[in-house]
Amino acid sequence: MHADPQQPDEPVSLTETAHAKINLYLHVTGKRPDGYHLLDSLVVFAGAADRLTYEASDTPLSLQLTGPFGQKLASEASDDNLVIRAARLLTEGAATPLTGRLILEKNLPVASGIGGGSADAAATLRLVDRLLALGTPEPCLLAIAEKLGADVPVCLLQKPTLMRGIGEQLDPAPALPPCGILLVNCGEAVSTPAIFKARNAAFSEDAILPGAWPTVAAMTDDLQRLSNDLEPPACALCPSISVVLDAIGGLPGCLLNRMSGSGATCFGLFETAESAEAAAAQLRQEQQNDWWIWAGPVLPSPAAPFA
Repeated sequence: MHADPQQPDEPVSLTETAHAKINLYLHVTGKRPDGYHLLDSLVVFAGAADRLTYEASDTPLSLQLTGPFGQKLASEASDDNLVIRAARLLTEGAATPLTGRLILEKNLPVASGIGGGSADAAATLRLVDRLLALGTPEPCLLAIAEKLGADVPVCLLQKPTLMRGIGEQLDPAPALPPCGILLVNCGEAVSTPAIFKARNAAFSEDAILPGAWPTVAAMTDDLQRLSNDLEPPACALCPSISVVLDAIGGLPGCLLNRMSGSGATCFGLFETAESAEAAAAQLRQEQQNDWWIWAGPVLPSPAAPFA
């Protein structure tokens, strides 16, 4: 699949950004015999991001966690961490194991429906492939990403994408207008398996989308007719999600409020990044809760080595 990597010449320090993944809608369309659910989702990425840095050394590969949410992951900083697993999976079979230190600045809430762990794993694949000049073809990288988790392939591409199947069917998204997004997380953990188990609604159909949206209003009008099928069971299991959704929906200029993924992070779409940032400032003033709040642009096509 790729040539044996060569150890990078010291000193080397490379950085990769792992942007937050947002499901603008998420339909549960079926269930396979093996228990995996089939999904249909329009995925975009926000400016909020974790940051992964590699520092060369001759010590065995290790992971250091920093950032506001690094402590929550500290107990996972082992061979089972997705970042280490991704690095080892990409370089397995190499004559010389990869050495050095990976530093993950964890800025995104943990287990929050915005693909933090998946984005980190995908960033690791991009970084290590670039670091070692492996030149791994995109189909091979996507196959490795699929082994790491359902959201890792779309996070590898890190651009607006229609995601179907169990996350492996990736197609170009409709052309999106520039817009702003507000992200809010209540700080309460939710269990994805529990949410799927609690869901008792019928399966949804795949969405029919246009080739492009000329305006943010046109996009949000279409998205309003769709849904996140996991939102009702998530709100039932974690009522704070409903509180967050109501707070976002009451902000000036909010065109759509919805939960992302299996929660608990919720988002609001706005005409511009500036209007989203103004809404975030108002929300910070109004709320006494210890919510994580971020606002900025939806990334239409982030610079990435895989087009």
